[in-house]
Amino acid sequence: MRPPRPGPRSALFSVAAVTVTTGSLLIAPHPAGADPKPTVREGSALPQGAAKAPAGAARRGLTAPVTDLADTAGSSRGYPREQILSPDPENPADKSIKLGLTPYHAIAPKLNALQGLGDRVSVEVAGRSAGGHRLYLVTVTAPETARQARSQARMRELIESAPGSAAKDPAVKKSYKTPVFFNNNIHGNEWEGTDASLKLIERLATASDTKTRDLLAHSRLYFNITANPDGRIAGTRTNAGGFDMNRDFVTASQPEVRVMRQIQIDKQPAVMLDLHGYVNGTLIEPTTPPHGENYEYDLFLKNTYANALGMESAVNGLGYTPGKDGVDPAQIPFRDAEEGWDDWPPIFTPQYAAFHGTVAAHTVEIPLRVNNADYESLPATELRRRSAINVDVAGAALRATLDFVRERRTSLIADQIEVFRRGATGAAQVPVSEETVPGVPGIGPEDVYTTKFPRAYVIPAGTAQRSATAAARLVDHLLANDVRVTRATHSFRLGGRSYAKGSYVVDMRQPKRGLANVLLADGRDISDKVSVMYDISGWSLGRLWGASVVGVESGRLSAVSARPVKAAARVGYVAPRGDLRLRLDSPQEIAALNSLLQDGISVRQAADGSALVPSSARRQAEALARSYDVAFDATRTVKGIPLHPVRVAAAVTAGELFALREMNFDVVPVSTAVLNAGFDWSRADVLFVSSGLSYGGLNASARTALADFLGGHGLVGRGATGAALTTATGQLKATAVAGNGDANGVVRVVNSGGPVTGGAPDHSFVYAPVWFTDLGPGVTVEQSYGTGNPLVSGHWRPREDGAGGPAAAAGRPSVVSGPNAVLFGTEPLFRDHPKGEFPQVGRALLTVS
Repeated sequence: MRPPRPGPRSALFSVAAVTVTTGSLLIAPHPAGADPKPTVREGSALPQGAAKAPAGAARRGLTAPVTDLADTAGSSRGYPREQILSPDPENPADKSIKLGLTPYHAIAPKLNALQGLGDRVSVEVAGRSAGGHRLYLVTVTAPETARQARSQARMRELIESAPGSAAKDPAVKKSYKTPVFFNNNIHGNEWEGTDASLKLIERLATASDTKTRDLLAHSRLYFNITANPDGRIAGTRTNAGGFDMNRDFVTASQPEVRVMRQIQIDKQPAVMLDLHGYVNGTLIEPTTPPHGENYEYDLFLKNTYANALGMESAVNGLGYTPGKDGVDPAQIPFRDAEEGWDDWPPIFTPQYAAFHGTVAAHTVEIPLRVNNADYESLPATELRRRSAINVDVAGAALRATLDFVRERRTSLIADQIEVFRRGATGAAQVPVSEETVPGVPGIGPEDVYTTKFPRAYVIPAGTAQRSATAAARLVDHLLANDVRVTRATHSFRLGGRSYAKGSYVVDMRQPKRGLANVLLADGRDISDKVSVMYDISGWSLGRLWGASVVGVESGRLSAVSARPVKAAARVGYVAPRGDLRLRLDSPQEIAALNSLLQDGISVRQAADGSALVPSSARRQAEALARSYDVAFDATRTVKGIPLHPVRVAAAVTAGELFALREMNFDVVPVSTAVLNAGFDWSRADVLFVSSGLSYGGLNASARTALADFLGGHGLVGRGATGAALTTATGQLKATAVAGNGDANGVVRVVNSGGPVTGGAPDHSFVYAPVWFTDLGPGVTVEQSYGTGNPLVSGHWRPREDGAGGPAAAAGRPSVVSGPNAVLFGTEPLFRDHPKGEFPQVGRALLTVS
């Protein structure tokens, strides 16, 4: 589920004498299904299981291939597409068993049996999880010949690429099968959607009633059986990498998320459900304000609200009651709540789906809690009673959606076509009102969110080499999200500015303009729109990924000579003669440097923070230029500080651990408990602390060992936890001030140009921001928040006492350093997302080690 938000965090703490005062979380008793607020927030404490993922999970996350799930017009395959799945070893420790649900090892045999029931069920292995488990995509539809499947593929392509023609094509209206996507178990300890889907597939496989035959003749139903098998087995919200994958869709760092992304691109669902738990009564989107400003919300709200009403009726019609069963009536946030359950960020599955043409997309939260403390404390009989009700509720939501699809097939596809038509033609968005969205009551000005799309974005070529690797990465990410990109074959002028040959152009008159804009735009400061946000409010790739991105408001793109690209041009390069310089401005460059150091190459760090590589290592540099797509320039600089391989002891969040391993650092996770058990400090060269390590919680021997280590090694800290440890160990003198704990977003910063932040982007990301005052002797300001209002996009208000807002942070140091320590008040590794900020942490670790 999306758990309700945590309470506010602390106000002030001093690194000279740190006092962190957090309000106690007072959680009242809950009904059987009401889920409490989360007990942790990223950055405040080590989440259960986070930062404990094996290095192999990160490697799989970074390297897992994306399976092509597309049906193309040239395909010769019809339906069904059956295969026999090999069994998985039986695992008696699978957490599903206690609940009377389907353990992961039973899924493959079950799918084999379902395929054997007739000719309607097909199974594909869509990919593998971070933990190496197979991800199963089941398609249920009436049989199709290869010719019929090719016809469906042609119509699907027409709907996206030529929506004007698709709207007039009688074949689309008559015979195109509505794609429907059911996503299950993205949070591993919210199990029951999987079992409800398996039951529904079994019924659909053999049902002979008129409604089922009509549905399957005119629809393709796609079931992601379990989006998170790692968590299903382990009983954890996260996957084996420690990631909450329902926060990862903008970044797509995890292989499971890339699979879900590909399903949505290749299958192009008009309707989707994402099945979660646990909110009592069953919570059914659409959501409260603010609403994502980049999608066609009038079309989305019309259909999502209508389907929500049908699901509500079906769920309530099951007859469960609060007194008899502990089940409250269903609720629809758009209708029943004011704020706090928004659809602003596209990090959630349904909100991301809207940008791929899904016109009815829902998170559905089934009612009765069976996870976390309840899983451990309640009798198995009670857990199984609750799980059975949850399966029933999830099944009702699934069946109601199928009725909705069958009844509204033609209008759903027409609305999907209209989404793509507006994008392709540059049509204006339609603000929602009771007139533009008839049938949805209660629409007010608080629901109206639209944006002005630029005419294009340009990612320039010919700029400083430091941005070339970042630009290539950004372009490849856009393409992976099905955003169309061209590359100029000649220099050109657009919007009053000249650009070099090889620059990339994103024409915003394209079917998925909303997704292009949501990734590349600065975003919006919505601090004055609502008092609370459900999750993050800013995420701009244009500002946070280290590449130059220019929005062009007007201009004649037809005059730009450009060709579509399927991949970014490679930028890897090694100067043919002399010593080499590797800039350290991207994660790939830090990774390449760490590879050189691990191979024993003698590398020095120049005054500007770049790495100086001897000409004798040219062969290794050539291999790294190919594998990481980085440039080794010629240099005559010889002076620099010797660098050595860095082994990092890290008390961090899962996202930070993943980012460190993405930069090829050798990382061993630590925590208060690990140090108290007697950690071998000879395994580490530097300590990085942001979460899960409390000096006050260390026993005497652990404190002594830590002091001995820091006597000759460095410390990098982030946020309140890092600052508290820094002061407790006497590593740096400063006063750290905590801003509003609910604040997050993209902020303007000013970099000093030193070895930590030299060449860094002039924007960063904050999540519960921190700044520093009263700097002691020898403390250097590496970076400061911008003056005025530093927030560019996101949500950052002062606390109720008037303190902790962006005005208080303006101009204050956000990153400070001393001889053996660096402190960050920003979130440069947040959820593995702000790629352009990663090198700041990489350089800090290299510098203080």
